[in-house]
Amino acid sequence: MKTRQSPVPLPDHDLKAPVFPDADRLAALRGWYAGLSSRAAVARYLPHGKAPGESARGVIGAIRRQLIAFARHRQRPDLADLLQHPVNERLERASAVAQVLTILSALPAPQPQIADDIELWLRPRAVRVLRAHGISTLSDLTVRVPRRRRWWSTIPGLGQTSARQIEMFFEAHPQLTDRARALIVTASPGLVVPWERLRLPHEVDGSHGSFRAPRQACTLDASNDYQAVQAWLALHEAPTTQRAYRKEAERLILWAIVERGRALSSLTTEDAIAYRAFLRRPTPRERWVGPPRPCTAPDWRPFAGNLSARSAAYALSVL
Repeated sequence: MKTRQSPVPLPDHDLKAPVFPDADRLAALRGWYAGLSSRAAVARYLPHGKAPGESARGVIGAIRRQLIAFARHRQRPDLADLLQHPVNERLERASAVAQVLTILSALPAPQPQIADDIELWLRPRAVRVLRAHGISTLSDLTVRVPRRRRWWSTIPGLGQTSARQIEMFFEAHPQLTDRARALIVTASPGLVVPWERLRLPHEVDGSHGSFRAPRQACTLDASNDYQAVQAWLALHEAPTTQRAYRKEAERLILWAIVERGRALSSLTTEDAIAYRAFLRRPTPRERWVGPPRPCTAPDWRPFAGNLSARSAAYALSVL
């Protein structure tokens, strides 16, 4: 009888990018997937690669963790997931893992995008502190953190050293600041406009959404969130249904971009909880609430007032 084992845990990492395993470490891992025991694989391919007191099983586990960290840093969580499996499933996973290694070896070095999760680029301690303050993406950090001296003093637990490391990261990637300026313009209170009139950086249009399915596996002919929602609306023939669903989709897309700084297809469970509260009381009101107007009017707003519990429940059921 097989006993299931937990997936390989991820180690802490810092701002130094994970490296791809060298040829000897890859050979040992491939040998292990081909059926060799940990001891035999390490003895054959890494005879001098084991630290004093380290077990062969620990060496193989470290190589797997190294690949998982590398895949995540290359923004391929799907490949990282394929490497996280119980040890007793290695033979049946061998073919898939071989493909993963081929793909990972050819991936270019990543460049930070403004919609990236901060976990990809910042130290774990800073990530924990920033998340507790409601900051989870680079766009949150650039748009929502005040740009002034001692900006970090408003974030309990961050500290000057961590703040300086973050500042150095943005100094090394000035393109993020340019993208942030575009988001700030989009998020101005007077510029909450119908979704057709939005002009967005590609980081928040959903073309690279965190939860977007691979193009080859997608059943919709859509390259961004707007096109995907339009295709979804086209599935409903009744005009009244289309209008109602469009209104709810538009509200969610605008909220995702303006308030969360991310694409619709990058929203998380935490975002969904926040949106539920937002529906009951849209704030800031000057940005979101106004008298009914045609969508072409300059003072058009997505909401005419707070939603009742029933209306909020309907909105969430549609989405």
